[in-house]
Amino acid sequence: MRTKTLNKVALVTGSSRGIGAAVAKRLAADGFSVIINYAGRVDDANAVVKEIKAAGGHAAAIRADISVPAEVSALFNQAVALFGRVDVLVNNAGIMQPGFVNLADTDDALFDKLIAINLKGTFNTLRLAARHLQAGGCIVNFSSSVVGLALPGYSVYAGTKAAIEAMTHIFAKELRGSNITVNAVAPGPTATDLFLNGKTPEQIEHLAKMPPLERLGTPEDIAAAVSFLAGPDGAWVNGQTLRVNGGIV
Repeated sequence: MRTKTLNKVALVTGSSRGIGAAVAKRLAADGFSVIINYAGRVDDANAVVKEIKAAGGHAAAIRADISVPAEVSALFNQAVALFGRVDVLVNNAGIMQPGFVNLADTDDALFDKLIAINLKGTFNTLRLAARHLQAGGCIVNFSSSVVGLALPGYSVYAGTKAAIEAMTHIFAKELRGSNITVNAVAPGPTATDLFLNGKTPEQIEHLAKMPPLERLGTPEDIAAAVSFLAGPDGAWVNGQTLRVNGGIV
């Protein structure tokens, strides 16, 4: 049985589809009011809100590009205006290069985009979370198991995620006295459009067979781990990176 977390608010970045949408729906089922953040997919975001409300939950969609500090500030302000508080921040928003791109073949535009969204976007939300989150709150950042795999073709992407792991561990210590936990989840290969884009069927099959459990993860697998960290059972976990990957690394 899930433990209901009443009168608390979760802000999930990049939650109009994929893992973010699954996280938002799981947290809503856990009893959180949920902010569905999106950058461009307004119809998808509204569909997630509609599904949560149809199940008896509370949700609202707010547009913000997390790579832009002013938009992140407005995102937090709107969340507080709508629900009165923010207790949980889930930094799900991120991008992946299309398919495998070796470091030597990575152009400036792709490098800058990965840094702006994956790394600076997380930095932007963390900076404001330190001021906005309630005592007893929780931050869940998103890394990737590719950091441990050191998979060729993902050097820059892995670099952004390794930086997030470092910030997670240090930020948890910097928030001493606030009673706010800071952790990261590091999914392995997960069946989402973001992951599948640009890969051949053979590449996908190979990646699916790599974990000992011999399958791709699902968005719901990842959402369950976030639910644990955001709920009362995860309250003593702090400054950690939880690899949710079927044992791939």
